[in-house]
This record gives sequence, structure tokens and C-alpha cells, in this order.
Amino acid sequence: MDNLIQNYKTVNEAEVKNWFHAGKTSDFPEDGGGCVKYGMKQIAVFNFSRRSKWYACQNLCPHKLEMVLSRGMIGDAKGTPKVACPLHKKTFSLEDGSNLNGDEFKIAVYPVKIEEENVYIGFSD
Repeated sequence: MDNLIQNYKTVNEAEVKNWFHAGKTSDFPEDGGGCVKYGMKQIAVFNFSRRSKWYACQNLCPHKLEMVLSRGMIGDAKGTPKVACPLHKKTFSLEDGSNLNGDEFKIAVYPVKIEEENVYIGFSD
């Protein structure tokens, strides 16, 4: 399972080599998430319409290694957009992937851009 976690690495916009077309904006619920597959990775995509912002992160919750983050609740923790794992309520920043519960576990996050109602996620590979 360690290999599964190692497949995910945070990408910042300067590192993007490939913008992956994840779907149309209408494919994702407002203030909710959906899941797309990129190679062997499952990526959670969030349309955080209350903030007028889009986010993407690994779908794998590192706590119990379940592919569930796209079904998590999104919200705000002192100004930081977050997702809560639907199984164990561990919360992660959608900006930098840090664990907001103070645990070691982090998640990989990816840049998102919207062009003409299309959702693109940036990857470095």
C-alpha cells in the first residue's frame, strides 16, 4: 500500500507539464466533489462554488487507504478550504494538502483551471 501513497505527489502550477481534461464544469456538483481517473491515480475534483474556486486532490484518504475523498464534505477551517474524509472525519487543506487535525498524514493537491466550461487538472508527468 505504500506504493499507492507514493503515486501521489503535490504539483504546483509552475511544475505542470500536462493539463488533463477532467470534464465539463456541469459534470461536477456545486459545493461538492467528483472523481476522475488519471493514469493509475484517482483524483477528487471539487467545485467549491461558495468560494468561486475549484480544487483537486488525491481521492485516496491516507488514514485508512480508502478511495473516498471525492465524497467528503467541503468547508472552511479558519479561512482554509478543506475536505473531510467521509469515513473518519480527518480533514485536509485543499490548498496545500496538510492535515488540519494535526496528524502526519497529508494529501497531494493539484492545480485546476477552467477554460470555456472545461475543467483541467495540472500534472507534472
